Amino acid sequence: MKNIPLVAPTSPADLETKGTSFPQTLSDHGLSPLIAKDIRSLQINIGKLCNQTCSHCHVDAGPTRTENMTLDTIKAILSVVKKHPSIATIDITGGAPEMNPHFEFLVEECRALERKVIDRCNLTVFFVKGKSQLPMFLAKHQVEVVASLPCYSQDNVDQQRGKGVFDRSIAALQQLNQLGYGKEGTGLILNLVYNPLGSNLPPQQHKLELDYKHELRTQFGIEFNQLLTITNMPISRFLDDLRRTGQMDAYMDLLINNFNADSADRVMCRTLLSVGWDGRLYDCDFHQMLDIPLADGLPQTIQEFQFQPLGNRPIVMAQHCFGCTAGAGSSCGGSLL
Repeated sequence: MKNIPLVAPTSPADLETKGTSFPQTLSDHGLSPLIAKDIRSLQINIGKLCNQTCSHCHVDAGPTRTENMTLDTIKAILSVVKKHPSIATIDITGGAPEMNPHFEFLVEECRALERKVIDRCNLTVFFVKGKSQLPMFLAKHQVEVVASLPCYSQDNVDQQRGKGVFDRSIAALQQLNQLGYGKEGTGLILNLVYNPLGSNLPPQQHKLELDYKHELRTQFGIEFNQLLTITNMPISRFLDDLRRTGQMDAYMDLLINNFNADSADRVMCRTLLSVGWDGRLYDCDFHQMLDIPLADGLPQTIQEFQFQPLGNRPIVMAQHCFGCTAGAGSSCGGSLL
């Protein structure tokens, strides 16, 4: 491979951040270049169509988006998964991934291949017309549900995700509990996702999980397995909000000043590959949203997939990567430390 750019083309965060760069910070800590170690997970964004328009959404998803993965692209993904048993986890996201007409086909085929399947669910999609069967479908196929609930307070959730979202989310969680999700011994995993309402780092994951479990159990009788805390990335709608409120520089300083070399060594891009709705490949979902491609010389689409070069690829870096390495670190699986 020749002329591999290890630093991404200019991104929105790069335009507004001066001084310390992420690649230089990694180099200063002896962590550069950042190289993938394996491909254990495919994170598949099967569309930007969503029944919600959340203020923090890095996908810029919503009801008017038309991008949806085709059946041909899904079949190309399944071909890759079938050929490579070491890809053990299929992590399906969106938008609301369940609004793609081929969502259930993808889940069924991946489970038939004995892969772990994760559905990143906004919960309120259960109440969209024609989707009421989703909880039963997910339980039948033992799909791990990772559900967004940015707070156990109604006011905070509705402020971030829209009026009425909290009540519908609670009702959806109660449906999942009734099917056995979040209950010990059922094998049906229900994890919740917390992300800060504003321009702060998430609190300690384990401590906040205890608060969530107490409040949700006491108020609503809800049980779940684990809380995942995720840092808001300075891209898309959240970036727009930072600009509008004049907090862009302060937030980037917060991320940079809290850089943690231990977190950097465990970033998710080292074992995960992201697949866009159109079949293009990326180092992570955030790079996908900024249209930052893989390094030059690598396969760029799922149809061109080659395990060896992709599983040992140099990872492209940009300023928003500070979001994954600040404090205890952040990934789609929650805190890194």
